[in-house]
Amino acid sequence: CCKSTTLKLLSKIIYPDSGTVEMRGRVSSLIELGAGFHPDMSGRENIYTNASIFGLTKKEIDARLDDIIEFSELEEFIDNPVRTYSSGMYMRLAFSVAINVDADILLIDEILAVGDAAFQAKCFNKMREIKAKGTTIVIVSHSLGQIEQICDRSIWIHEGKIEEEGKPRVVDPHYMEYMSGKMTKDSKPTKDTNESASEKDKLEKQNDKRWGSGEAHITEIRIKDVNGQERTCFDNREKIRVEILYTAQKTLTDAVVGIAVYRDDETYIYGTNTLIDYSESLTLQPQGSIVLEIDGLLVNTGQYTIDLALHRPDGFEYDFWREAFELTIRNKHMEVGLISVKHHWTFE
Repeated sequence: CCKSTTLKLLSKIIYPDSGTVEMRGRVSSLIELGAGFHPDMSGRENIYTNASIFGLTKKEIDARLDDIIEFSELEEFIDNPVRTYSSGMYMRLAFSVAINVDADILLIDEILAVGDAAFQAKCFNKMREIKAKGTTIVIVSHSLGQIEQICDRSIWIHEGKIEEEGKPRVVDPHYMEYMSGKMTKDSKPTKDTNESASEKDKLEKQNDKRWGSGEAHITEIRIKDVNGQERTCFDNREKIRVEILYTAQKTLTDAVVGIAVYRDDETYIYGTNTLIDYSESLTLQPQGSIVLEIDGLLVNTGQYTIDLALHRPDGFEYDFWREAFELTIRNKHMEVGLISVKHHWTFE
């Protein structure tokens, strides 16, 4: 019943004018983890109960049982009643069942933060694996990083209607711009009615690649080599120095500086921020600079764009600058693929 209702709601929201959408194949959902679990039954028994809800026969469950248990990493506790499980263990088991039923359509709702970092990484790898096999994956989430890693298409739904749809790389920044405005109660800033059409076009073009509350603002970016010379073309093993100059309306004690690297085909290469690296917020003065030193951007020859952001730990943007600068990276070793790996051969 819940599964059927969910599909009907998705049909009405995503395709409001198209009537009923027919979905063929087995549907698995990670909307309510552990639906059908009984607290007094063991983890093993609940696997059978839960998997049967997804339409598996006992024979099919028998064939998948070892894989489900192994993926959950709960071998030691699998015959204990699930009421003795922690919430994390409960979610691990439910996730393992849902993701191992070989579904044709997988529905996911805000529950990818399962377990520790290693288990989350394993879940993401599993998601990529089943996507590569042709499974249709529908994710409902406010985690834009997760969406950009997994999804090819993003739909921003606002008050039950489609606000925008397209590539995550395009839609997600518009959503964050709206949320930043909403949090400052200024989601629809007024414009000067005397503003010329050309000025409006210029402003709209800027807003496509830059947004935020303006409490902190990146004023200049300088890209330099080890000799202090400004350049935009580097060997992939050369050191790159990124100098970020900024101003702030006041001293901000809850700041995070983030960077993301994309290839020119919008493939997400790498991302990090100061909160990840130092586990604490930074203080931004009314005026200052931030220096990021990259030992080498170990990718293969190509064009790359870099996003920069000043934001709060909760993701609220002070200044997000999409495609803040571009780099040309060369690899003289003529390796192929996405990244360059340092290596050596030994012959004995």
